Amino acid sequence: MRNLRCYYSASIEQFLQQSNAEILGIIHENNISADTLIQQSNTWEEEIAVLKEQLASLNGRIIFEYTIPRMGKRVDVVVLYNNIVFLLEFKCGDTEYRSGTYEQVYDYALDLRNFQKESHNKLLVPIMVSTGAEALPCEVNKVNHIIEPLKCNAHNIRNAILTVAQQFSEPAFDYVAWENAQYLPTPTIVEAAQALYRGHNVHDITRSDAGAENLTVTTEEINRIIEYSKSNHRKSICFITGVPGAGKTLVGLNVAIERSNAQEGEHAVFLSGNFPLVTVLQEALARDKVAQAKSRNSKITKKDALRETSAFIQIIHKYRDSFIGNDNRPPERVAIFDEAQRAWTKTQIANFMKTKKGVTNFDYSEPEFLISTMDRHNDWAVIICLVGGGQEINSGEAGMPEWFDALHRSFPNWDVYVTPQLNDTEYRREYEWDTMIANLNLYENEKLHLATSVRSFRTPDIAAFVKAVLDVDTDTAKALYQRIKDKYPIVLTRDLNKAKKWVKAQCQGTTRYGLIASSGALRLKPEGIFVKNEISVANWFLNGKDDVRSSYMLEDVVTEFDIQGLELDYSIVAWDADFRFTDGEWTYNSFSGNKWNTMRNAEKILYLKNTYRVLLTRARQGMVIFIPKGNESDHTRLPEYYNETYNYLKSIGIEEI
Repeated sequence: MRNLRCYYSASIEQFLQQSNAEILGIIHENNISADTLIQQSNTWEEEIAVLKEQLASLNGRIIFEYTIPRMGKRVDVVVLYNNIVFLLEFKCGDTEYRSGTYEQVYDYALDLRNFQKESHNKLLVPIMVSTGAEALPCEVNKVNHIIEPLKCNAHNIRNAILTVAQQFSEPAFDYVAWENAQYLPTPTIVEAAQALYRGHNVHDITRSDAGAENLTVTTEEINRIIEYSKSNHRKSICFITGVPGAGKTLVGLNVAIERSNAQEGEHAVFLSGNFPLVTVLQEALARDKVAQAKSRNSKITKKDALRETSAFIQIIHKYRDSFIGNDNRPPERVAIFDEAQRAWTKTQIANFMKTKKGVTNFDYSEPEFLISTMDRHNDWAVIICLVGGGQEINSGEAGMPEWFDALHRSFPNWDVYVTPQLNDTEYRREYEWDTMIANLNLYENEKLHLATSVRSFRTPDIAAFVKAVLDVDTDTAKALYQRIKDKYPIVLTRDLNKAKKWVKAQCQGTTRYGLIASSGALRLKPEGIFVKNEISVANWFLNGKDDVRSSYMLEDVVTEFDIQGLELDYSIVAWDADFRFTDGEWTYNSFSGNKWNTMRNAEKILYLKNTYRVLLTRARQGMVIFIPKGNESDHTRLPEYYNETYNYLKSIGIEEI
């Protein structure tokens, strides 16, 4: 029977007794890939020979090609010895210890610690094995229950294992139980998109605890509504709500893939007005497609890969423009609109059409026009609106009320599925709920709300904490901070260099960190933070530590427009005087020319508050907030512009570094 968790697993004693050919045969038997290369088989053969020599007389367990479930990763070899987990990444024939291998094996340890139930409190020891490299001293440095990766060649693996085993006395555990332990992953949106595109589903790649089960429940409910609409020739619109980081985009991507069966006439498309998100996801999927092809010894060009991924994930404006001035029906029956609250008002889109497209008679808001394109189908169609509460951050974004106004004006026969949470000021703003829903075919459905953040997998309370901070609900903010601080560190500093050192110290492997700030934070410039710099968001989010364009360098900053819908593991949130605390309340300011001006426009005030909501909910594992000290001699950066904000956050309990 095929082993789904690994290719080979046995006690070390049994491994030493079996012939090399027998072990290799079992590995091949459990390998589900039909196109295993001769080179890979030779590698396994060499690993077996090396480990038979290095593990002689030791007692424990050995596992080849141990799957880190659902994300397509496999550890070359796991050795369980003396109640310690050793993770070995082999580079057979390599004469150097490469940084990429170091990060790779470190990531395995981090994944297991974060997401495998039985590894949270185990000592994890990643080892990079470059078989032909020179022998180096075995330096054991422990960080957060993980030993920094050790560097071994083919002849000193035993020495490294015994050195660590002699230094640490760990509690006994069942090796077989560890091997089969539950794995509860929480991928980033980029990792999730790649996994979904490879054929996984949302249940495969997410945690299975009660809160995150909601992702599966919501996906199934959307599919039920689609099937009902299809069977009963109905046109339906669903509003999916959720706290920041709850996985709305993930659900949308999953439905789009599941519903992309052209033969059944169910083409689905994932549409977003978030250009950075679309750019990063298209690029990530294309890079992954090229890498997957290379691993199979085949080839696809980056250009061809991008062409495929661009058909699956599209910028909403390109979709919209293709239906202006014609009566064409979309090829899709299901359209997923990400961040639907950011669709444009009638005034905004009319101005855009006139100045950019030369269209002078455009008489729709963006929600109304988007619904009208799907309404062209004769029998059935479904629109899925993914809605973030309190996340409109740009001038001209209509928010949720305009979708309902459009339904009232032009599409009263559509079935409308909402969540109880939509009747919240963060969604409906100042509009009356009863007026918004009057005379519509309305169905309230709690399963369409995602209540638990899966971005911040260490604690579900980040969104509530940030809301309390922004609402000046100090008591709630204090209580929530005490609840989360040990699991999800949040710290304060007035020194940007301290912030950079702190965030680097938290991160091992390819754990991603970066510098973020408000697009209105123009007076962070003296601190070396230039929010107006143009950058490649794909390079910032996807490139490695050795690339000056990547987030890791902490040289380029991204704003709320770049990072909304995306995430980091750790962030430095740089806070300027645009959003400042004064006399017990927030004040809202914009910088123009050579001075700060107080905002009066209610819509712009809302956008600025939402900007900081976005910035403060981007990190999965922790953040440092940097607030400058200001400068007495610079009237645009007076210390009082920053001090009260700092003191307010400190009064909540946020610790200073």
